[in-house]
Amino acid sequence: MPEVAEQNAARKVRQGVVVSDARDKTITVRIDRSKSHPVYGKIVRSSTKLHAHDESNEASVGDLVRLVECRPLSRQKRWRLVEIVEKAR
Repeated sequence: MPEVAEQNAARKVRQGVVVSDARDKTITVRIDRSKSHPVYGKIVRSSTKLHAHDESNEASVGDLVRLVECRPLSRQKRWRLVEIVEKAR
């Protein structure tokens, strides 16, 4: 019987700032990106909002958090809170 190769694909990790914690066990996180324009060299900034699962409701608005990709938990949530890197002041 051939051995089944385990697919341990590396999960995506993102870091961003919590912009909303109004929903139960859910946070909204803004991920900011900046890259140089390929032709003009100007720094182009963009952001994305992700919804993440926060089991113990420990993150609050303004916290810097780290998220990891996971299975779909709801219609919008595909990320899970791993740690709070820095609490808001």
